Amino acid sequence: MKFPVIKLDKVIEYLISLGVPGLILLVAISASGYAGAAAITAALSTIGFGLGMLAGLGVLGVSIMVSRAISKYGFERIYSGTVNGLIEKGETKESILSKVNKYPISKDLKLKLKVLLEDYKNPS
Repeated sequence: MKFPVIKLDKVIEYLISLGVPGLILLVAISASGYAGAAAITAALSTIGFGLGMLAGLGVLGVSIMVSRAISKYGFERIYSGTVNGLIEKGETKESILSKVNKYPISKDLKLKLKVLLEDYKNPS
């Protein structure tokens, strides 16, 4: 019997996609001030922006998709895609560099984005 090969990056992707909504729910439960089922009900209602438990479950479902996308593509790709999009919209390298310096990201990622900006060749 042959077992299927599971790639580590996929396992991590699924763990992150389930862990983030779980953390959101735990924080909301602890902030609710209630215990037991009342805490879960209040937390889901709060997460659902006051529209009820079903809206809270919907928000958690969306957070699963968002966290999965972030873990799949990584912050680096998202930020480099943003920089490329700004370049294509006609922003100057100086204005983009100013924005990159304001981003709440690590120095290492800022350096990578600056290198991306320096290496960009204008298609014209």
